[in-house]
Amino acid sequence: QVQLVESGGGSVQPGKSLRLSCAASGSIFSFKAMGWYRQAPGKQRELVAELTNGGTTTYGDSVKGRFTISRDNAKNTVDLQMNSLKPEDTAVYYCNAQRFPDNPYAPYEYWGQGTQVTVAS
Repeated sequence: QVQLVESGGGSVQPGKSLRLSCAASGSIFSFKAMGWYRQAPGKQRELVAELTNGGTTTYGDSVKGRFTISRDNAKNTVDLQMNSLKPEDTAVYYCNAQRFPDNPYAPYEYWGQGTQVTVAS
């Protein structure tokens, strides 16, 4: 019943910026953590950024200093601001949410359908 919907993907030139948004059913504060992962063709899915319920952030080494994850309380979304984009950032970006273990019969984590980000000149 939990759904995550990503938006904001598209094509952009190197050095430009994009802002991704993940809208969750229910409150984003009901999750233990939310984050963004990405997967490029032929590569493993990798962590981009994670934001815990308590506000702790974690970034993948390849995006550290360029990307910022944040919560938008008014919109009930978790956003990813991506600056100084590089061709290597091209991938499908997925929103992830981990729930507190309140219900052992519910999935531990959820994934969005993904949104394509293409960085090319």
